[in-house]
Amino acid sequence: MKKGFTLIEILVVVTIIGLLAAVTSVTYSQISKQSRDAKRKTDLEQTRAAVEMYRSNNNSYPITISAGTSICDPAGCPPTGNKYLNKVPTDPKYPTYTYYYSGSVSNYTLGAYLETGGTNCQAGCGSNCNYCLDAYGQK
Repeated sequence: MKKGFTLIEILVVVTIIGLLAAVTSVTYSQISKQSRDAKRKTDLEQTRAAVEMYRSNNNSYPITISAGTSICDPAGCPPTGNKYLNKVPTDPKYPTYTYYYSGSVSNYTLGAYLETGGTNCQAGCGSNCNYCLDAYGQK
């Protein structure tokens, strides 16, 4: 009696392992995209809260904000003024994707590109934004 596996048995096992690896890879990729999108939404909400606090104290919205910088009063950061956000966040896939901000005295728009889709909000950042917020919530 011979001991061992036949060629058919080995091919079946290799095929099953290959299918499991493919399904796992696709699932991992989708979960990674959803995770980055959740971080983007959280970052925009955090920035939105800081911009709203700024308006509450200064009666206008900041005209510009830059990634990696602080949001402070026009008089400057402490000790001369208030600091509303220690550091404006950057996109998880920076520099491929960046956050968008456009402000005026009476309103602003924050935008980001979600990898899992969204609506094209035409915030001035063209096709690079499919998720936008303003003073009234999601656009």
